[in-house]
Amino acid sequence: MTALSVVDVGVLDVATGAVTDGPVHVVDGVVAGIGGSAGGGSATVVSGRGGVVVPGLIDAHFHAYGVELDMVRLETWPLSYVALRGARRLEAALRRGFTTVRDPAGGDAGLAAAIDRGVIAAPRYLWTGPALSQTGGHGDPRPGDGDLQCCHHHATEVVDGVDALRVAVRDRFRRGAHAIKIMTSGGVVSLTDPIRIPQYSPEEVSAVTGEAARRGSYVAAHAYSPEAIRHSVENGVRSIEHGNLLDAATAALMAEHGAFLVPTLATYDAMDRRGEEIGMAAVSRAKNREVLESGRHAVELARAAGVRIGFGTDLMGELESEQLEGLRLQVEVEGPLATLQAATTVNAALIGRPDLGVVREGAPADLLVLDANPVEDPAVLWAGPDRRTVVHAGRVVAG
Repeated sequence: MTALSVVDVGVLDVATGAVTDGPVHVVDGVVAGIGGSAGGGSATVVSGRGGVVVPGLIDAHFHAYGVELDMVRLETWPLSYVALRGARRLEAALRRGFTTVRDPAGGDAGLAAAIDRGVIAAPRYLWTGPALSQTGGHGDPRPGDGDLQCCHHHATEVVDGVDALRVAVRDRFRRGAHAIKIMTSGGVVSLTDPIRIPQYSPEEVSAVTGEAARRGSYVAAHAYSPEAIRHSVENGVRSIEHGNLLDAATAALMAEHGAFLVPTLATYDAMDRRGEEIGMAAVSRAKNREVLESGRHAVELARAAGVRIGFGTDLMGELESEQLEGLRLQVEVEGPLATLQAATTVNAALIGRPDLGVVREGAPADLLVLDANPVEDPAVLWAGPDRRTVVHAGRVVAG
């Protein structure tokens, strides 16, 4: 038996914002109790220094294999190199306090096995395999003036037609995918597709969502415009990624269909500040400006319509260091408690893991120990490592 007690802390209920007295007692990676005296002599004792425990955070749009912003370059690297870089990205996310990540365009059974068997330090990892894209869609990395015959399909795979899509979806589930990702609108870093135009036919989207539903899973869709979002949710998509150009009528439709919105404010802010520095193409920087400010408004519209709003970052290449900035940006729109809910209980509901994103008896001991109450001092959420201790599955991994 392994035991740990986090003492001298309060415990934040992210549903209400109320703080109760600790300690938090952990046995064999599970929360065994809250309050009372510290654990027995065999327990490891961690001091919270008068701070507050919140649930480990969940990033619902994290790319382990997103080691390059240049899509062609990314898809031509050998998998061994991409996986080793991905392992470092995962460990860095864990040390920031993200104890679960969903990877909606990448990952595979090998990386998942390395995590499960303790070969690498990483958050709980839910992967989709390469996202599915139509020819000339957001996941097609080829420039319009080139005829490249690549690629390794680390992050995306071009698959057209109902029958081919059914095979691709079934094979992802055979390998152990958590869910399926499709591209249903243009994107920022892709070179040949306008952002607003819906991608894939209704029959193709329905084929993907139907296969996922039969497996008890769901589909996440990259979609920016109202046209693409409507096209997605009306054909069975559960999770809209980005959604920056959302309008009020489409937000209401999302709420009616029970769809989630996963905003990714961090990536647009980072690309706007650092795009030229990291070599983004001019066409991509222009697309980014189109969706940058509208992303905040989309969150407001979704909230007003009653859409469940999660949290994601979508940071590629060296922009991964901006992950905590995503919390700051969402706090500016939603406030600290709603942002914490987005990155814990809402994301847990999205991924079908209601035992995550909470600090309660019987739940996995994924804990973020902060030196202040983030509802009162939200800056602690994106502060440096000296203001946090991370506990993952009952083991201290940072701080």
